[in-house]
Amino acid sequence: MDNQQASITTGEALLRRFKTLGIDHVFLNSGTDFPPIIEGIARAGGDPGADLPALIIAPHEHAAMGMAHGYFLATGRSQAVMVHTNVGLANAAIGALNAASGNIPTILCSGRTPVTESGRFGGRLNPINWGQEMRDQHALVREATKWDFELRDSEQTADVVDRAHAIANSLPRGPVYLSLPREVLCETISLERLAAAPALAASISAPRPGDVERAAEILAHAARPLIIGQRGPGGQDGFATLARLAADWAIPVVEYWPTQMSLSTEHPMHAGYDPGAKLADADAVLVIDALTPWVPAHHTLPSGCPVIQIGQDPLFACTPVRGFRCDVALPGDVAHVLEELATAMAPHMPKQSEAVAARRPALARTNDKARAERHQRAKDGCREPMSKSWVAHCVGAFSEQHDTIIVSELGCQLADMTLTRPDCYFQEPPSGGLGWALAAALGFQLAERERLVVATVGDGSYMFANPVACHQIAEAHDLPLLTIVLNNSGWNAVRHATLALYPDGAAAKANVMPLTIFSPSPDFVKVAEASRAYAERVDRGADLPAALERARHAIQTERRQALLDVQVARD
Repeated sequence: MDNQQASITTGEALLRRFKTLGIDHVFLNSGTDFPPIIEGIARAGGDPGADLPALIIAPHEHAAMGMAHGYFLATGRSQAVMVHTNVGLANAAIGALNAASGNIPTILCSGRTPVTESGRFGGRLNPINWGQEMRDQHALVREATKWDFELRDSEQTADVVDRAHAIANSLPRGPVYLSLPREVLCETISLERLAAAPALAASISAPRPGDVERAAEILAHAARPLIIGQRGPGGQDGFATLARLAADWAIPVVEYWPTQMSLSTEHPMHAGYDPGAKLADADAVLVIDALTPWVPAHHTLPSGCPVIQIGQDPLFACTPVRGFRCDVALPGDVAHVLEELATAMAPHMPKQSEAVAARRPALARTNDKARAERHQRAKDGCREPMSKSWVAHCVGAFSEQHDTIIVSELGCQLADMTLTRPDCYFQEPPSGGLGWALAAALGFQLAERERLVVATVGDGSYMFANPVACHQIAEAHDLPLLTIVLNNSGWNAVRHATLALYPDGAAAKANVMPLTIFSPSPDFVKVAEASRAYAERVDRGADLPAALERARHAIQTERRQALLDVQVARD
């Protein structure tokens, strides 16, 4: 290494430290604060020993945040995002809200416009440097992040990045924010300052002594126990543990507004998607990582029914109003806590085996009947225009046949699918930052290059995703995912919300409900074709299975992305 490379810019030092921490990629959208980073990358390009993360250019910041989100869901490894001053941070803010809602430990960085008007290297050189200054830039994302800080000196680089990474990955996981003044990025730092190994470990919570045994006793002795899942059981290990627990103890599992699968849809104890009657009759409830296990306006918890809540933060402390009962809180990584609970329940089985065996047949029959009815309703949707349920039914069958990952946002609902594998279905977080799924699917595809990744989105969600930017990323980085747009030319979620409040109101009786229709609807096929995608419009339900296979063929034989613009009814 020459003398010039003995010291590097703080911008390059950040990237090197990210790599030391195990960050695979930095998703970035550059601006006038990036010259010292760009210079550092160029200099490192001449150093065979330089070890930097892969740099993924995203033409929109929302796409960068969504890709980091999806990559973490696929791998369990946190990633970094770098954007431009306040304006780039504003575009990334929705992604930060989604990451916070999904416990995604992203390190979000943005430049900070120079504050020195003259006399310092890296200071202001352009009128935009005055226009982008804010009194409190951090306020744009502070409520969505666990920690925020401004890097004030190059010598802090390793310590501050290590702290950001450790806090992001501590339970409950979530995004952190670091602002980067250009003057500091332009400073140089000795490579020796970056040589030390990371000295901060993420903190992991665990249940208090005795609480797992207390929860085990409540569940084991309940006559009508119920499990409610929402954000998944913590990966493949948790999926297997929950399947075993539900089967051994004959406990029905309801997935209420699931963002990840908790159980195979065909499991005998899978009890559907509405806690309804089962909650009203329960004498013990286990809630697994659910922000909203039920809605008090629609569902009733029996008086005195004990509730056990498992999660990274079972009380969801960042949510100001959340009054769901919690008699036993079991914090920690969900899969580990579930395994502890299953182990603690096992000694109770000999005394409870007769009661468990007695309730199993009726539960299995009820669940089988409800499952068959859901499947039949989905099949009945094969018409013109087809129903969203029919699309989900076809996509589920396609996914099982080809081992795909489905990333859905107001697209294909889990309730209409047959899916049996862990970690194969992911739905938008309840934060509601639209445009999430297409970008997250790109992150999945980056992590799982040899698997088929399917993004299913409503037409409104597709437009929110900045699809031109997302399709450009897919082409530029060889990420040939399949995008399925369920196109009803409007915002159906808004329509249903209006009908829920005013079922007999003027809007319900109108020929066209105000503020819910896109007219004219864009030609989404042409949007995708602008990035050389295989794209086609599907009007008839009977034609959908063949269209899915044509799209798969284009992806797997031609290695290019595909899009299906599927015309669906407004249900």
